[in-house]
Amino acid sequence: MTDPALVTGPTLVTGPTGRTGPAGAQDLDVDAVSVELAGTRLVHEVSLAAAAGQVIGLVGPNGSGKSTLLRCVYRVLKPAGGAVRLDGADLHALTARESARRVAALTQEHSAEFDFTVAEVVAMGRLPHRRGFGAPAEGDRERCAEALRKVRAGHLAERGFLSLSGGEKQRVLFARALVQEPRLLVLDEPTNHLDIAHQLEVLALAREAGPTVLTALHDLNLAAGHCDLLYVLREGRIVASGPPGEVLRPALLAEVFGVRATPVRHPGTGAVQLLFDRLDRPDRLDRSADA
Repeated sequence: MTDPALVTGPTLVTGPTGRTGPAGAQDLDVDAVSVELAGTRLVHEVSLAAAAGQVIGLVGPNGSGKSTLLRCVYRVLKPAGGAVRLDGADLHALTARESARRVAALTQEHSAEFDFTVAEVVAMGRLPHRRGFGAPAEGDRERCAEALRKVRAGHLAERGFLSLSGGEKQRVLFARALVQEPRLLVLDEPTNHLDIAHQLEVLALAREAGPTVLTALHDLNLAAGHCDLLYVLREGRIVASGPPGEVLRPALLAEVFGVRATPVRHPGTGAVQLLFDRLDRPDRLDRSADA
């Protein structure tokens, strides 16, 4: 049972970048969403909200429901209850094309059976903006080239996608999401396979791109340094929310993650950063796979 003192609700708050979260009009509104798979409820009445341009982070141990919730937001899964709204529109009531014009997702799993070139993969992000399967619209090629330049992958344009390393693929797929020009960018562990320089670069680009960002992150220090608000999930429920400096408290980290944490302030940015030690309570460690 979670200590009630650890639970905080979403309010009018300010993140590390100075962006203030709304108590009124919202760009993204996840309203009491529950998700079930094979008769098992994995997400329990989760609610969260974001203003336009905010970066919202989901953090929690393996199996807490982060990826399951994101799949519901980008419509791979349908909610068993509640609704996901963007600018007031229920995303699950839209057509696939309408939804793709509003939401882009970078997921943990990428499968490709055909070896498209990198340029072709990025151009797929423009499909929701075309009529049928017609020729690329004027300016699409330049949009795609610019997105590749932003993620420092312009030199890969003519390479086959299947020939790339994991980190290179991640950057190319991020470029594809950018050219989709979404209102909401959903990122599920976007820093997987990336070295530290590219991790920092991708998270900075996500903010600079302009849309609202909803991202799941395992690295709490990256989350603290780049997110305006954090929502902490445990066993499919939100147990804390708010600015990183208020949420990432030692008591909560011991209760939810099973670690001893010492918060420090980054000397340059002032963002909270964490030093970790193992608790002498191995039973607190969650051994389940991430849902």
